[in-house]
Amino acid sequence: MTQDSPSPQDLRVGNSNGINGVSSASSTTTFSSTAPFPPSETTNTTATDTATDMATASVSKIVSQPRSLAEVCAALRAKLLAFLALQSDDETVQGTQRRARDAMEVIEEALRRYRPEEISLSYNGGKDCLVLLILILACWPASLQPSSSPTPKQSLPRLQCIYIAPPDPFQEVEDFVHTTTSEYHLDLARYALPMRQALDIYLEEKPNVKAVFMGTRRTDPHSEFLKSFSPTDKGWPQFMRINPVLDWHYVEIWTFIRQLDIPFCSLYSQGFSSLGGTKDTRPNPALALDAEGKKFRPAYELTRDDEERLGRDR
Repeated sequence: MTQDSPSPQDLRVGNSNGINGVSSASSTTTFSSTAPFPPSETTNTTATDTATDMATASVSKIVSQPRSLAEVCAALRAKLLAFLALQSDDETVQGTQRRARDAMEVIEEALRRYRPEEISLSYNGGKDCLVLLILILACWPASLQPSSSPTPKQSLPRLQCIYIAPPDPFQEVEDFVHTTTSEYHLDLARYALPMRQALDIYLEEKPNVKAVFMGTRRTDPHSEFLKSFSPTDKGWPQFMRINPVLDWHYVEIWTFIRQLDIPFCSLYSQGFSSLGGTKDTRPNPALALDAEGKKFRPAYELTRDDEERLGRDR
């Protein structure tokens, strides 16, 4: 299973072995913040160091200022609306703005169809589901309370999430999932099990869940024919897969993250562009700074969709 987004194939064939663990990750914080925008402002020789240095300041600010879920959602919505209102001549920024508006329409439709207890998010700390998480939380209060204007102090239901970990997870990913679960007030269940078994158990424990938000993109394996709302295949645990970022490109994912200054897993600052387990994932060779492949540019400097998974064995 990819850390960025489980593919539809993952929902048909179990692909990992492990021990059931509905638990949180280590308490160590592993954030990476955004580097100056656009990418050209970051030099090759200091790209990773710059992103890592900025991570420290970003994490300190987040951890030292705990906020309620309503406050988090209000802050994210303000960032999102500011980005959508941005006047830019950059075609990538304009395209990302269109993608964000389209994704919000899908999310708002989902929140009209399903109650909070009927919805979950497949979340594993990857860049794609991170973008989706931010978009959902930005829409969360207004969609749940359409007849009023929620204040930052109002109580909101937490977003349910399922994290199906690979048998060999990166500690950086585990730490990031743990930290963001706390920061974004997620109701997250973690399973170290094959996909089918994890889904069966999750739906037994959460029998009200009818739909799951997915960070799947059309460039992911087996995703070219998906729609925004696609039920799972026959013979598998039945729920509606909701795919708001289906048509996003790699560069648009990173444009969104960097424009909104969203902290992300530190592995992306080390040249990893697609995250799986430790045995099948390595830094992307297209981002190498030297012939030996020991230094790498950060993931957000990659621009081509077809190079995203060059660091993956499968």
